[in-house]
Amino acid sequence: MDAAFTDEQQEIRRTLRELLRKRCGPDEVKAAVRTAAGYDEALWRSLAGPLGLPGMALPAEYGGAGFGPTELVLACEETGRALLPSPLFPTAVLAAPLIEALGTDAQRRALLPRIASGAVTAALAVPCPLGAALGLTAPSGDGAGGDRVSGDWAGGDRVSGDWAGDGRAGGIQARHAPGAPWRLYGEAGQVLGGHTAGLLLVAAHTGGYARSRIRLFLVDGGAPGLVRARLTALDETRAQARIQLRDVPAEPLGGVEAADAAADVAADAADGPDPGPALALTGALAAAAIAAEAVGAADQALATTLAYVRAREQFGRPVGSFQAVKHRLADLYVRLQAARSTAYYAGCDTDDGRAVSGPLALAEALAALRAVAGEAIQLHGGVGFTWEHHAHLYFKRAVSDELLFGPGYALRARAAGQARLFENLGLGLVAA
Repeated sequence: MDAAFTDEQQEIRRTLRELLRKRCGPDEVKAAVRTAAGYDEALWRSLAGPLGLPGMALPAEYGGAGFGPTELVLACEETGRALLPSPLFPTAVLAAPLIEALGTDAQRRALLPRIASGAVTAALAVPCPLGAALGLTAPSGDGAGGDRVSGDWAGGDRVSGDWAGDGRAGGIQARHAPGAPWRLYGEAGQVLGGHTAGLLLVAAHTGGYARSRIRLFLVDGGAPGLVRARLTALDETRAQARIQLRDVPAEPLGGVEAADAAADVAADAADGPDPGPALALTGALAAAAIAAEAVGAADQALATTLAYVRAREQFGRPVGSFQAVKHRLADLYVRLQAARSTAYYAGCDTDDGRAVSGPLALAEALAALRAVAGEAIQLHGGVGFTWEHHAHLYFKRAVSDELLFGPGYALRARAAGQARLFENLGLGLVAA
């Protein structure tokens, strides 16, 4: 794919790359992830204030920059290049689009300007694998009205799925008494950015097990009964948390009337906003953003490796002059460019309101990053295996993202199911 970006888009990339080059080197990354917040708060304020990064894809009427998913994906490529630890992904990619799509006008006007300015960060809490919840590895949600049968959320496949946890004895439950606020009970693990988020979007069951539906709720980060703990993660640059909700007050995303309708026994009479289509598009944006991050990280890892093999000498000549090394690096370059094309295509696809190319782009990008990072460690020799060197950061990012959003074979199977490649072959892989 030959992506021709506008001058404005190129300026976004250039400005962000220069800032991160100055303030987010490997040493700064290692120092930032070991703070209580898990990221450099001063740098985040710079990204959120003058650059408006968290509000890049939000409409101007809500304090955003008015750009689209393409610009946000390009920004994510630069943050991935620096392995930037920040609340950008959970806030701008996961939470903000859902609030914009499903929130009431009052909710949007109260929350989105604060998100766009960086005054508040947000996180999406779902008690199931994030890749499944976003429809990247399997259709998710309960668009048909129950937690046991999912609707047509991400490509027309109809298989069982449950993105708010087990409806009978686990997951997160929402209870509502007349005249009282909604209350949430349960637990969610691996919530990206959840330990510091000022706002949580929580997926919870309403209506009990027999009539269960899944809706999103807004929970204030300081709400009573909310217990949060940062988890030890393989990739420290992408902080994760365990969220426990113990009789926590919550506000339904979309308004009280929508949640009341969702709990009604007559599922087909419910007139509340179905989170399915919005979650599918959010999943597509997330896939494109993570793919772009992986491409940026792989590009930087390859550039660092090239510089090393040019300078490192063995047998009186640079290591990079050996034919075997040249071939390995050439293969990595071709793989990286292919992944970059799929990531850009996924970003443009999302910009057009479609959600079909994300899983494949993500699978290709994560595979490319893992290959580049692995070769970077090998070609750096003994120094690449030490914790003091930064090569391991890229490898851990690749492995961690595949665990969070993959695995790769499930992403590819999902893409094949969306494209209905095997529909007429009788292989039973349509909804894989």
